[in-house]
Amino acid sequence: MARFDSPFVGSEAVVAGAIRKHELRSRYFAVFPDVYLEKDAVPTLHQRAKAGWLWSHRQGVIAGLTASALHGAKWVDDAAPVELIWPNARPAMGLRIYDYRLRTDEFGGFDGMRITTVARTGFDIARRRPLDAAIANLDALGSATGLQTPDILRIAREHRGARGRRQLAKVLDLYDPGAASPKETWLRLLVIRNDYPRPRTQIPVTSADGRRRYYLDMGWVDLMLALEYDGEHHRLNPDQYRYDIQRSEDLYELGWTRLRVVKTNTSADILRRLARAWRSRLRPDRENF
Repeated sequence: MARFDSPFVGSEAVVAGAIRKHELRSRYFAVFPDVYLEKDAVPTLHQRAKAGWLWSHRQGVIAGLTASALHGAKWVDDAAPVELIWPNARPAMGLRIYDYRLRTDEFGGFDGMRITTVARTGFDIARRRPLDAAIANLDALGSATGLQTPDILRIAREHRGARGRRQLAKVLDLYDPGAASPKETWLRLLVIRNDYPRPRTQIPVTSADGRRRYYLDMGWVDLMLALEYDGEHHRLNPDQYRYDIQRSEDLYELGWTRLRVVKTNTSADILRRLARAWRSRLRPDRENF
């Protein structure tokens, strides 16, 4: 009996004699109508994308967050709906279908499928997702691919009548591929929306002895004030914990003030701490906070 390690069209496999109908029912499950995987498989987003493309009779184009993940962006849930550009009024459960007009230079090949380019993917994410989610998702795509704002604007000029162009402008204004996680995007937006100057992201810093190089999440170089989001791995991973101690000592020696934020910190608490540190760094006789 044939073994299928990736999604396949059940009816095609039966006609080809690769599998019998009773084997299809007993050993496989339908990811989407007539598209199957082995019963014990836990489908990845990549596999589900492949299944969705097969469901579209190999006609659809993978788009949106699904395309973003395939292009290498992090923070896309494997269980998120598969997004496809393909005209169909009755999509299967687990699929999100769009009837967009694509130029031939706005999609290409990926693992045998068709997928929107990085720039077209960014264009769609920026104008169709809720505002803050769109910024975070675009940040993640840019971090993975180096996507630049002019790349998206070039797509926008070709689709002047597309929906969501007003939001597109807002998202691109706040877009920063230096964000390494959605929480970093959230933190950056928090300080910007509370009238602080826009922080620089991924600030390179070399230790005083020249032996170690670090990147600060975000901050203001003129004040030597950094703001960083610490995830759970900073506390739970012993190697990361030791690294953080060395890093903190090096930054202290250089004169940096660093505010560390964790998920239990409220917005009000973060802003209070930042205001206090900001005032301290503005004083001529300032000391490390």
